[in-house]
Amino acid sequence: MAEMAEAASGTSSAGPAVSSAKEPQQEPRQEPQQELYQEPAGRGRLLTTLVALSVTLLVSVLAGIALGPTVVPPADVVHFLWAALTGGGIGADEVTGYSIVWHVRTPRVLLAAVVGAGLSVVGVAIQALVRNALADPFVLGISSGASVGATAVVVFGVFAGLGVFALSAAAFLGALGATVLVYLAARGPLGLTPLRLVLTGVALAYGFQALMSVLVFLSPNGQAARTVLFWLLGSLGSATWESLPLVAAAVLVAVVVLLRQSRSLDVLSLGDETAASLGVDADALRRGLFVLTAAVTGLIVAVSGAIGFVGLVLPHVVRIWVGSTHRRVLAVAPLAGACFMVWVDLVARTAFAPEELPLGVITALIGVPVFVVLMRRRGYLFGGQ
Repeated sequence: MAEMAEAASGTSSAGPAVSSAKEPQQEPRQEPQQELYQEPAGRGRLLTTLVALSVTLLVSVLAGIALGPTVVPPADVVHFLWAALTGGGIGADEVTGYSIVWHVRTPRVLLAAVVGAGLSVVGVAIQALVRNALADPFVLGISSGASVGATAVVVFGVFAGLGVFALSAAAFLGALGATVLVYLAARGPLGLTPLRLVLTGVALAYGFQALMSVLVFLSPNGQAARTVLFWLLGSLGSATWESLPLVAAAVLVAVVVLLRQSRSLDVLSLGDETAASLGVDADALRRGLFVLTAAVTGLIVAVSGAIGFVGLVLPHVVRIWVGSTHRRVLAVAPLAGACFMVWVDLVARTAFAPEELPLGVITALIGVPVFVVLMRRRGYLFGGQ
């Protein structure tokens, strides 16, 4: 009986041994199936988001053109746009509506979309460049340099021979000068390090703001301060068809280049040592990102002024929705920024018509509470607890 009990116990103990030996053979078959199941779901969500934002942007553009102090029926908007694009004729009683739609609102709405897309994309790139979740397109002092150029035009009439383009030209030259100064001051023996870039940009921004204040103080024109302040807070009131192509081309190039470098941006966000171990030259990549973001920021500020919070908040919102990989973020951020800025401009034109609110006021009123909510609910995304 003892032998039979031992045999039975040996058999029972051998059973689990055999089953435990087979279990490791089943685990590798289950893990790939789970990964294959999750990946299409992520792609499906990204594709759905892109389609939804594209449709939203189209509707937003049409709404932005139709709505305003003078409301134009949507059917007339489509009619006027079709006539302008195809060279069709319009009636004598439609000239006023056609001028409002094609010459005034359409370039402004399209410029708002381009500016929003550009600020969002540059915000993503800047946050990867300096590895700082609080970075935005203006952290490098570019907008402050542009403000000095714009102030020189308003106060002293610099570049008056350029007419309506004087303000944009001076702002871009000021941004270009600020870019050169930041680069020369921030570059050290180890190249462009994130900390040196941020500290140099912030320090020079204070210097540019002080210089702008001195120019306004010395101005013989009493309205100079009001004009400069309105420009600094952002406005698209001077939008024309001529101001659209250059900034649109710059934003498009930035999106394409950054999408091609999306994997390198993922690696760069892990640190220079990790990037070097994975074959990415962090210093060279950082130099290229600095030049690209500075150029695009300068062009945007030249046509719209300094519009805050768009490049700071929207990248975080997009990361929460589609994930933190830069390829996904850079695909969604331009569309999200474009939709957001079209509606911000619409509110600025209509809230207190015929007066216009500065765009920066509206983006701050929206951006501050959104940023606080994101920080409280998703603190880990900001690099903290």
